[in-house]
Amino acid sequence: MNDLRQIIEAAWEDRSKLLEKPTQEAIHHIIGLLDSGRVRVAEPMENGEWIVNEWVKKAVVLYFPLQQMQTIEVGPFEFHDKIPLKKNYAAQGVRVVPHAIARYGSFLERGVIMMPSYVNIGAWVGSGAMVDTWATVGSCAQIGRNVHLSGGVGIGGVLEPPQAAPCIIEDECFIGSRCIVVEGVRVEREAVLGANVVLTQSTHIIDVSGPEPVVHKGRVPARSVVIPGSYSKTFPAGAYQVSCALIIGKRQESTDKKVSLNAALREYGVAV
Repeated sequence: MNDLRQIIEAAWEDRSKLLEKPTQEAIHHIIGLLDSGRVRVAEPMENGEWIVNEWVKKAVVLYFPLQQMQTIEVGPFEFHDKIPLKKNYAAQGVRVVPHAIARYGSFLERGVIMMPSYVNIGAWVGSGAMVDTWATVGSCAQIGRNVHLSGGVGIGGVLEPPQAAPCIIEDECFIGSRCIVVEGVRVEREAVLGANVVLTQSTHIIDVSGPEPVVHKGRVPARSVVIPGSYSKTFPAGAYQVSCALIIGKRQESTDKKVSLNAALREYGVAV
């Protein structure tokens, strides 16, 4: 693996090396490893933090100029793209409902269910996860085990800059309809996002469950129950309401991890 990394780093600094066969073989090999789940763009460490494998992201970026545009025919459907589609879902134990699309170089662990949805190259989706209708998992995003991405959820992708962290949804999270999580935001395990929550690196994630508000940015703490909100901010033209996310409590131990979003939020008297 260290040899592969050195080849990728050298090609990143000198793109002329993309013309060399050993470089091309190394890049294709890494994308194959991503597709089979043997390497990841980002992976959890024992202390609960995540490490980003920047060189793997570089390999994904370098893969594009090596690929030629081609026509892909699937029954009556036709696509024109550089990246092949994933194959052999039955052997992988993955359920893929028409018209779900996963690109080659993404990994779906056994037990994943894809409703008509999209998973981009470099992404990793854990066992038992549901990618619901019209949900999108962006390039290099990391989706944990037993996560539910509800209808229309958008998990942002990231390829450049290489050191940028991808979006991470940890195990057992429930992401409500039409939520947007972008810019490398991390949603920690067992958190619940109510419908229409939008999270970016600049979004104020305000814990209002205690006597004083506590503001987080770029991270939703584990087991948090989150709904959309707003706060007042003064601009030269006057005071206006700015969107934020409100942590209204913690997921109760008594709440089954497979429970619906409505049931999880009902404990706090929130209707979604």
